[in-house]
Amino acid sequence: MTDFSDAASLDGLKSLKKTPRMPVLFVGHGSPMNAIEDNEYRRSWQALGHDFGGKLPVPQLILCISAHWLTHGWWLTGMDKPKTIHDFGGFPQELFAQQYPAPGAPAAAQEISQLVKHPAVGLDKAEWGFDHGTWSVLKPMFPKADIPVVQLSMDYSRPAAEHFALGRELRALRDHGVLIVGSGNIVHNLRAMRRDVASNQAYDWAVEFDGKIARALEAGDFQAVQDFQKLGQVAQMAHPSHDHYLPLLYAAGAVDPQEQPRFFNASYQGAAISMRSAVWG
Repeated sequence: MTDFSDAASLDGLKSLKKTPRMPVLFVGHGSPMNAIEDNEYRRSWQALGHDFGGKLPVPQLILCISAHWLTHGWWLTGMDKPKTIHDFGGFPQELFAQQYPAPGAPAAAQEISQLVKHPAVGLDKAEWGFDHGTWSVLKPMFPKADIPVVQLSMDYSRPAAEHFALGRELRALRDHGVLIVGSGNIVHNLRAMRRDVASNQAYDWAVEFDGKIARALEAGDFQAVQDFQKLGQVAQMAHPSHDHYLPLLYAAGAVDPQEQPRFFNASYQGAAISMRSAVWG
């Protein structure tokens, strides 16, 4: 695996300038309606966005890993103008009308693709764009849509350790103005959702899994974060499929060992979705 801890490893990155180290985000995105509803989650994303350009540097590029782009192999969006994808059904027309016209970054995407050797990362120049795992959180954070965005797909067939390792490879991009954002959920079981509960209520298994992963993140125990399936039945309940968990592994991989997470949105949607989010750095 290429070690990007040495800045010399990024000599091929010509399109992005060296900068102070950017933070890493993991965002629990939950329902697509969070993009337009005036709720605690959307307000927290707006508040975080206000920090960039203040106490946090403005990104040159946002690299987002969304739970909603699963592929064979790994791919980066490589087009100039990625489309806004409405990859859901049964929601109000207002949600389908949402657009996020942030530019792509073809040159940076190509350079990143070339720098990552294991696994190979291809360039998608026409098919994908920004799915709701990306635009639903970035639009409240960066409503001007003036920061280039590249989305990275995930190969769902590969083990957790490989997703984490790719996050490790991407880590030094933080020193070149790249804001790495994982967008998923630490607990995500749509089949068990309930509409009649408050955000501080959740199933026991949801609270248990969310708590174990939060404590592992606080301890910097990234092996435990990768080994989530060893939690057995509670992990199976938290993730009947683990597509929404995988983005956390990329964010965790991009974290330095000494960095502590700052949690926010540590509550639940529908008793079965953890909205816990984290900032490192």
